[in-house]
Amino acid sequence: MVDVMRKRQNTVSSLLDGWNSPPNLVTYTRIALVIAFVVIDVMAGPWGANSVTMRWVAAVLFIVAASTDKLDGWMARTYDQVTELGKLMDPIADKLLIGATLVVASAFGEVYWWVTILMLVREIGITVMRFFVIDTGGRVIAASRAGKYKTLAQCVGLGLLLFPVWSLSPSSAGTPMWINVYYLVTFTVIYLSLILCLYSGGLYLYRVWRPASSDAATKA
Repeated sequence: MVDVMRKRQNTVSSLLDGWNSPPNLVTYTRIALVIAFVVIDVMAGPWGANSVTMRWVAAVLFIVAASTDKLDGWMARTYDQVTELGKLMDPIADKLLIGATLVVASAFGEVYWWVTILMLVREIGITVMRFFVIDTGGRVIAASRAGKYKTLAQCVGLGLLLFPVWSLSPSSAGTPMWINVYYLVTFTVIYLSLILCLYSGGLYLYRVWRPASSDAATKA
């Protein structure tokens, strides 16, 4: 029992190492931007709402928050400041941004709820799994390449969705062809991100459970 407690204390200590490093401070800033974005996005309203300016502001905030993901990762690698906390908080910040955007979009009727639910189940499940790995003394598993592509596709698709492009078309002229093509591309990217979301989630579970299965087979 004492050994288990010491192991957990060492894990927590390792997790908090470098909590105030510049890359982690950027991650905290991204979380604050997510909160500001959600408030403005809700105030802006759905497609065709009168608050077009607020919708543009929300879209810009989303892009800024999503772009800082690359900044903190670049800083951590360039200045050798990769920390366990950073590897944990970075994907959580991404999940907060993507999850909040999807929920608001579904509430506005812009994205099907089943798409949002599938993505949220995957994201929440993987986050819980990360904490489980930490609690059992394991090290945080960084996002895979498929997971990074998933995040990129989500950011691109939802960023395109947030832009109020309908405001660029005269209401009396009907819907231009380019707007139809724009939304076709937008939803294609969103559905592609859903496929990558489920695939990368399965890959993460495989990476978590494979060592345990290998150890069990060795002991047997």
